Amino acid sequence: MREEGAGSVLAIGIIGATVLLCGTALPLYVVLVARSSVAGAADAAALAAADARIGFVGGFACDVAVEVAAANGAELVDCELDGYVATVSVQRSVLGYTVSARATAGPPPENSD
Repeated sequence: MREEGAGSVLAIGIIGATVLLCGTALPLYVVLVARSSVAGAADAAALAAADARIGFVGGFACDVAVEVAAANGAELVDCELDGYVATVSVQRSVLGYTVSARATAGPPPENSD
């Protein structure tokens, strides 16, 4: 019984399994990285909106949030203002998935002491 070429078949099988594993794991990693990026965009947009609301930055709060979200590669979906507190929601589409994040920023709450 000759078993010539069995090593080649085994190597092709291992390479095929590795390619299949990477092909399924890579999109997951791309979406996870995008999720962190979108969270950062939401934080930055909320901080910018709160700064504009307080008067540290010129412009309307939600307009500034739109610009900051776009500069970070995200789209502003919602912008809510409650006094000096700004809450924003942003999203981005990555590989057919919609990744979204929400952030709130404003001055610290007053102590009730």
